[in-house]
Amino acid sequence: MNFILLKEESTMITWNNLDKLTSYQELEKTESVDLAAVMAGENGAERVKNYSVPMAEGLAYNYAAKKVDDTVLSALEKLAEEAQLTEKFEALYNGEVVNTGEKRLVLHHMTRGQLGDAVVADGVDKRTFYVEQQKKIAEFANKVHAGEITNGAGEKFTTVVQIGIGGSDLGPRAMYLALENWAKKNDTFKMEAKFISNVDPDDAAAVLNSVDVAHSIFVLVSKSGTTLETLTNESFVKDALKNAGLDASKHMIAVTSETSPLAKSDDYLAAFFMDDYIGGRFSSTSAVGGAVLSLAFGPEVFAQFLDGAAAEDKLSLNKNIKENPEMLDALIGVYERNVLGYPSTAVLPYSQALSRFPAHLQQLDMESNGKSVNRFGEPVDYVTGPVIFGEPGTNGQHSFYQLLHQGTDIVPLQFVGFKNSQIGTDVVIQDSTSQQKLCANVAAQIVAFACGKEDENRNKNFEGGRPSSIIIGDQLTPASLGALLAHFENKIMFQGFLWNVNSFDQEGVQLGKVLAKRVLAHETDGALRVFSDLLNI
Repeated sequence: MNFILLKEESTMITWNNLDKLTSYQELEKTESVDLAAVMAGENGAERVKNYSVPMAEGLAYNYAAKKVDDTVLSALEKLAEEAQLTEKFEALYNGEVVNTGEKRLVLHHMTRGQLGDAVVADGVDKRTFYVEQQKKIAEFANKVHAGEITNGAGEKFTTVVQIGIGGSDLGPRAMYLALENWAKKNDTFKMEAKFISNVDPDDAAAVLNSVDVAHSIFVLVSKSGTTLETLTNESFVKDALKNAGLDASKHMIAVTSETSPLAKSDDYLAAFFMDDYIGGRFSSTSAVGGAVLSLAFGPEVFAQFLDGAAAEDKLSLNKNIKENPEMLDALIGVYERNVLGYPSTAVLPYSQALSRFPAHLQQLDMESNGKSVNRFGEPVDYVTGPVIFGEPGTNGQHSFYQLLHQGTDIVPLQFVGFKNSQIGTDVVIQDSTSQQKLCANVAAQIVAFACGKEDENRNKNFEGGRPSSIIIGDQLTPASLGALLAHFENKIMFQGFLWNVNSFDQEGVQLGKVLAKRVLAHETDGALRVFSDLLNI
């Protein structure tokens, strides 16, 4: 591959391990903040007002309940500068080969806008390429909705089914569920979407049994066109279509690379393209998310989603950490992980629409920064990515919040909440609506975690000092969802820069795939052979 970077000059960037930075050593010497004390009374009230950073699309990142003060923030500011976070982001979006493991550019930001210079790779202007794919998808989706593209009997499609694994499933599925109710309320709901992932035959069979295959269009997502799990599910679907007396080629589209065997195959109604410069977990704003979301909600909704992400990306350019929510969130996260020693982080959205958002962030974060070697392949002497888990607070607070409040480990928390519901249907009981009660719950949890409650009965004593942040928005819309997604994508990117790891490869995923192929070929010995026998392979 030939990379051409159209750029006048570049800042000299140095890639150093976190523990080699003078500012990090200074950060380690800062005194820990007594969270219960600073969040109490009027001081706490002022803190909540002041420790807030505006985000795009009406969102705001509030970090009042984090264990930081002016001293810690000053140290974090110095760390951001010494680690050259802004300069490294600039290098990334201007087309430098930041993914050193795979020797690739990292261009998911360019699917929603161009932050800097034109980037040409393989003789193609990449922004133009992504815009063209978006336009192709929009034209296709509009024709499907208008009944210009139909099944073999000339009937309209009513359902879209995405077939993919990992980032081809988790992100698009989370985004679809997040916007389903909004789209129905705002009359943009076009087609129901379903998802088939991995190779669990029960999953594929259940999805196929739940849809009318004659009126379903299937989106096969495989960058290489050779992904075993995805092709297995494709065969599963083709069998179902054949058994129903249908021509599979009239029901399937491909999202793939231009060089894959799927790109120009007669087996598909159409093919839309991605490339090697966008990792699966960062692909929701590419054709991977674009095809299914445009078919489900219309291209205009997908465009709003992209606009929200693009607006948040621009905020990530700010060198002032108090005006850059992603960079600040990343810095606080590294402080919690490496200085305060917290091993995990919980993502807690107070919106059922975000039911799969924590699962997407699990992959996004842990696949990106779950590394024990730096970008040069050298072992690091400090901890890196935390364990990410989460669940909507609607039930999560009745599930695992006990451990969060009184467990032996302190787990930093990332809340997400919205002032208004998506559908607007509500009821007033005891002078408040359900949405107000939901918001009351999240507000109460933040203060309860931070301040605790003393009680002579140790079972009822809450020590407090449990840090959290919250992203607050007016309503979960396509644009605010895009901004929310970009926030976490960029936070994870900045943390990877700080830890000096390559956040854009995932070699840890590959070993299991290699061994699975050996098992299926019966080329096993030792423990692998016995486990294969136990599972009747």
